[in-house]
Amino acid sequence: MALRIEDTDVERSEARFEDQLIADLKWLGLDWDEGPDVGGNYGPYRQSDRLDIYREHAERLLNEGKAYLCFCSEADLQKERERAVAEHRAPIYSGKCRSIDPAEAKGRRTGGEACAIRLRIPERPIRFHDIVHGGVEFSNEVVSDPIILRSSGMPVYNYVVVIDDALMKITHVIRGDDHLSNTPKQVALYEALGWPVPEFAHLSTILGADRERLSKRHGATSIANFRDMGVLPEALTNYMALLGWAPSGGTREIFTVQQLVKEFSLQRVTPSPAVFDMEKLYWLNRHYVKESPPERIEELALPYYAKVVEKTAQPEVKHWLGAVTRLLAPSVDRLEQLPEKAGLIFSYDPKAALASADNADVLSWANTKAVISRFTVKILADESAKRAEMTAECFKQLVNEVKSETGAKGKELFHPIRLVVTGSHSGPEFDKLIPILEAGSRLKLAKLVLSMRERVEAFARAWGGDGFHAG
Repeated sequence: MALRIEDTDVERSEARFEDQLIADLKWLGLDWDEGPDVGGNYGPYRQSDRLDIYREHAERLLNEGKAYLCFCSEADLQKERERAVAEHRAPIYSGKCRSIDPAEAKGRRTGGEACAIRLRIPERPIRFHDIVHGGVEFSNEVVSDPIILRSSGMPVYNYVVVIDDALMKITHVIRGDDHLSNTPKQVALYEALGWPVPEFAHLSTILGADRERLSKRHGATSIANFRDMGVLPEALTNYMALLGWAPSGGTREIFTVQQLVKEFSLQRVTPSPAVFDMEKLYWLNRHYVKESPPERIEELALPYYAKVVEKTAQPEVKHWLGAVTRLLAPSVDRLEQLPEKAGLIFSYDPKAALASADNADVLSWANTKAVISRFTVKILADESAKRAEMTAECFKQLVNEVKSETGAKGKELFHPIRLVVTGSHSGPEFDKLIPILEAGSRLKLAKLVLSMRERVEAFARAWGGDGFHAG
């Protein structure tokens, strides 16, 4: 596999973009045998380092009469396009410089007149086979003689990729179907140069949920965006492989890279547009988060807690955050959601909990007042105060006592208690949450974590202010 940097568009090509591209590909788990960073037998691998090669072949086409010099200015070309649009014609180049005598054209060029080099499109239909779309034909009347070398001396994309693909012995050109209209020009170049035409496969367009072409308005559209969101590379790779392609059998959706390599076939690619479904991607991401070694997810999650811990967190803080991540990661679509999910740990607000419409039903239950009252008393009473910290075992015993004294069980027991502890009637298991709250309350963090006792005290104050009494 070779990596080639296509950077002939000077205005849009910067070293940082190349660095980002290489970093993104490596993050996805892709690797290459040759490229700008590793060398190889077919270099250079940056198009900006191959300009002499492109100019040499352009001059060859010119000398063989397969290309010609074009002296039209940009203003001239713009007038042609506007005239064609006004006359309801395709806005393609008229070819008026085709008829200039080559000797005259050469003299004008030697004299310093600015000119580009254009390929002569043959006066016949251009046909090629596409693995996805089948046989494709373009009339020469709708294919403009393309510029291959600008008057500035810089080559154009549709020309350089042909030179590179041929000299690098590329056998298959696989790309989006928005490039399908470029292909007849490229096929004409292969034929003019006497080189074999590679196999083409134009993959289906990717659409957003509104069935418009995927763009920034639909959300993340770059690999870096997905990485920053906390999508795992294996989830993104798996999902992208399913866009416009279906495995044999049609029901399986989870694949490792090795399985994709074995299973993938261009013959199973559909020409129909594919819709990028974020929810499907998130479903896959949840799967891979759950399947990944916990240590890996804990390490990846650390940067997302930047607002509650310092970047150089102490080992005990990192260890504690690892426990937080193990608790919450199975319930998130992407790792960037962890701080919000951790709100039940870092942001305890009993007044908001009592005022929340989501909790109104629980607060109206017949046993709720009794459960909260007995739970509060047991946490704050002298015998409970003697405990240095609330352990999961002590908490379980205390809840069983509340159950015996109130007769409440199931959700009528646990929902009110959870409301006191977390501010919500639903959430993670107590035996995992309680140790995290107690350990977190003893750490020096940017955001204070309240212990069990501190939470119950705060809830009692808010509850009493609403006409309730913990006794």
